[in-house]
Amino acid sequence: MTDVTVGVIGAGLMGQELASSIGRWMALTDASFAPRITAVCDLSSERRRWFERLGTIEVSTEDYRQVLSSDVDVVYIAVPHDLHEQIYTATARAGKAFLGEKPFGFDLEATQAIVSAIDESGVFARCSSEIPFFPGAQEAVRAVMQGELGTILDARFAFLHSSDLDRSKPISWKRRVETCGPGGVMTDLGMHVFHVPLRLGWGIEVLAAHLQNIVHERPDGEGGVAECDTIDNATIFAEGTAGDSQFPIVFETKRIAPGETNTWVMTIVGTESGVSFSTKYPKSFRRFEMRAGRQVWSVEDLGSVSAHPSITGAIFEFGFADAVQQMWASFFAEMADDLAGRYACATPSEALEAQRVVDDALRVGIRR
Repeated sequence: MTDVTVGVIGAGLMGQELASSIGRWMALTDASFAPRITAVCDLSSERRRWFERLGTIEVSTEDYRQVLSSDVDVVYIAVPHDLHEQIYTATARAGKAFLGEKPFGFDLEATQAIVSAIDESGVFARCSSEIPFFPGAQEAVRAVMQGELGTILDARFAFLHSSDLDRSKPISWKRRVETCGPGGVMTDLGMHVFHVPLRLGWGIEVLAAHLQNIVHERPDGEGGVAECDTIDNATIFAEGTAGDSQFPIVFETKRIAPGETNTWVMTIVGTESGVSFSTKYPKSFRRFEMRAGRQVWSVEDLGSVSAHPSITGAIFEFGFADAVQQMWASFFAEMADDLAGRYACATPSEALEAQRVVDDALRVGIRR
């Protein structure tokens, strides 16, 4: 196996998920690469100490430039959106391959600058988007790409949270425009809903959007209150284009969706068939079809069936940690030109198109 050294800039939740994935890398049965985290950067010494437990860390720093000047092969960047342009462009100019967290820029202008830096440097770069690696999502994408649905009639993609129902929850950088971006929840969660339709090659034209700022103040963590000025919930109404057909698409990104914890949903219906998958029921893939003149939605339990084979038995349930590992396996395989037709991580150009959709929604949207 080829050894690949990795540097992490931003040692929070998702950086730790990467470390967990690498810790069980031997579960992948056909990987031709062996990643190893050797550098970590974060302002929090406590977070850096968490990584030092790995026993492979050679560089531990508060300065991301020390990671870029080290001998790492790949950099993972998971920092607030307002830092994306600065760090992503610096990484590209340092000649480092990288996977950056969505949205790949604070706004459309920042994403354009990042994509330009990548194009100029020629580095391999991708945008984080894990959920399409669930088996149900993979099966849905396969069915659409092979034309099994016929002419597409309509589609819905959603990413739904409910944690912000709690108005006593302290404010974070994701609830401030100055750090999250003008698109609010669309900026933060948009790639989750745009990745699949963009990968399918669909055109997306925004027709209307309903944008809600529901909670205007939150505790500031110091005994006072702070203004929440981001969009909490957004519903985008768009027209999709696939070949010669046009059809409605609804995109939902919500932080206040009662009953939902971290739910990703896709449903696509065509003249011949339909597909639907939700992470709320991770084993269940739903398909619409005609049987003896009757309309039927059937349910198939897919189990743990992944694009990059693993030792996990098909009878077990696939979960978020598996999706993270599959995304990283795809990243390393594509970087080595060994993807072999499997689903690929979101590209910089797809991240840029996602930002264009968000920008259009901000322009035409009704704000409440």
